[in-house]
Amino acid sequence: MVKKEMIAMLLAGGQGSRLGILTSKVAKPAVAFGGKYRIIDFPLSNCINSGIDTVGVLTQYQPLKLNTHIGIGISWDLDRNIGGVTVLPPYEKSENSEWYTGTANAIFQNIDYMDSFNPDYILILSGDHIYKMDYEAMLDFHKQNGAEVTIAVMPVPWEEASRFGIMVTDEQRKIIDFQEKPANPVSNLASMGIYIFSWKTLKEALLANKEQPNLDFGMHVIPYCREKNYPLYAYEFNGYWKDVGTLNSYWEANMELVDIVPEFNLYEEYWKIYTNSKAMPPQYLSEESEIEKSIIAGGSEIYGKVYNSVIGGNVRIGKNTVVRNSIIMDDTVVGENCTIEKAIIAEAVTIGDDVQLGVGEEVDNETNANIYNHGLVTIGEKTVIPNQVTIGKNVCIGGLTDKADYPNGELPSGKTLIKAMDDLT
Repeated sequence: MVKKEMIAMLLAGGQGSRLGILTSKVAKPAVAFGGKYRIIDFPLSNCINSGIDTVGVLTQYQPLKLNTHIGIGISWDLDRNIGGVTVLPPYEKSENSEWYTGTANAIFQNIDYMDSFNPDYILILSGDHIYKMDYEAMLDFHKQNGAEVTIAVMPVPWEEASRFGIMVTDEQRKIIDFQEKPANPVSNLASMGIYIFSWKTLKEALLANKEQPNLDFGMHVIPYCREKNYPLYAYEFNGYWKDVGTLNSYWEANMELVDIVPEFNLYEEYWKIYTNSKAMPPQYLSEESEIEKSIIAGGSEIYGKVYNSVIGGNVRIGKNTVVRNSIIMDDTVVGENCTIEKAIIAEAVTIGDDVQLGVGEEVDNETNANIYNHGLVTIGEKTVIPNQVTIGKNVCIGGLTDKADYPNGELPSGKTLIKAMDDLT
């Protein structure tokens, strides 16, 4: 029988609804990041850099782009005869078939996959965080303490602690209490959603709780292990870790990459971030182009001016166009004489000439102020924006739009404009 000391299970099935139109056609872990990566590249790279060569990727929502990106794992050196990377969507079973209904339910439905490697330990990861972490060091901590469950935690500001699952520990970092989003937290050690379980214990906990609706680690599996008095430990992580779950946190994380001294360094030789890169020609910067403090990926042609922005691959920015504080993803074309301020522009968007994005006062978005805020303009994949229109802040646009959609050539701040995408598929 195959024997692996530790295998990783990477939860990548979530929609990421707080990213709004960016995830209307694509799973959150497949969203582009940092010009040439996708969000899932970070946990996958952490695995191979930590010596973990067996990873199950649990997919569900809009998995096509994610599956294509992962392929057979060559980019991460995970194309192995035994182990490697395996995409695990929900599948039809003889007795009953169901979608993954919770984080732990997704793991429960893949018990046979995990059993096939006869592992000592299971590492549970989320596919939608930006960070670098050595899981081997966490495993060493798990073994040294004789733990059955180790939960990665990081200190958060006290005023934010009520937003997280909080671990209360003793001096040895043994967990003595677990508070889910407490009103009055007594600790500021927040769970990162990264767990190491001894396989025997995880299997027992999953089977004991399998009838729970929306079976979840924080709500069911970890409380079960506590009730059984299994030793639970908190592994403190103090590096960079970003949950890019909202448009603003996603925008901020990208903007931090172009800081003079970036807090999160993509250029470290000893901890590379691997990705499935398309073969692209080098970038081209014309004589009249001007670029400051920006990332420009391969294959892009810049004829305008780009400041403090992250530009993906195969992007074209026309003459006399000025882009500031923005994210523009792969295969997008921006016309001439445009101004773009604080925008997130998804893949394969076409923007006409003489377009102004992100102008005027901030007004709450009319359809979802909780998603479209902080003055951002968000444009969905394959959207078309016609020539000579002015677009405000906290705006969301998607689909094949034309002049008639912009009364007086304008879409004021706070508006949402979603047209059918059928013509674009």
